[in-house]
Amino acid sequence: MEILTGYPERLPLHRVFYLGPQAKPYPVESVRFHQGAALIKLAGCDDRNTAETLRGLLVQIPLEDAVPLEEGEYYYFQVVGVEVFTDGGELLGRVVDVLDTGANDVYVVRGRRGEILIPAVEDVVRELDLTARRMVIVPLPGLLES
Repeated sequence: MEILTGYPERLPLHRVFYLGPQAKPYPVESVRFHQGAALIKLAGCDDRNTAETLRGLLVQIPLEDAVPLEEGEYYYFQVVGVEVFTDGGELLGRVVDVLDTGANDVYVVRGRRGEILIPAVEDVVRELDLTARRMVIVPLPGLLES
């Protein structure tokens, strides 16, 4: 399994992983690490053919089992779907993905202007209200040019 979490050391602590869009539960029999990946043995997944049917599925845990976040932190999935507005009130679209660039996250926003990449930095993102599902940005010069 490709490791996407910032807390891979916690993977062996979980007894159940939820896979795919329907979040089907799979009891975890073992977890070990090899060459930057996690090798996971799931109950009922006893051969290569069965394992292949799970390839590419997102592996999830319940939010209550996740590491508590600090004030102002969030999980990527919480930002996906948020509506993005300029400080002038223009609706730019919705966040469809969050890219981890190393320096800062980048929000991929799709709307009537097409796809816009919004750097997740304080000078640009002025408000992110996850409850209201709303983000307000101050566009950098050239950001909204076609």
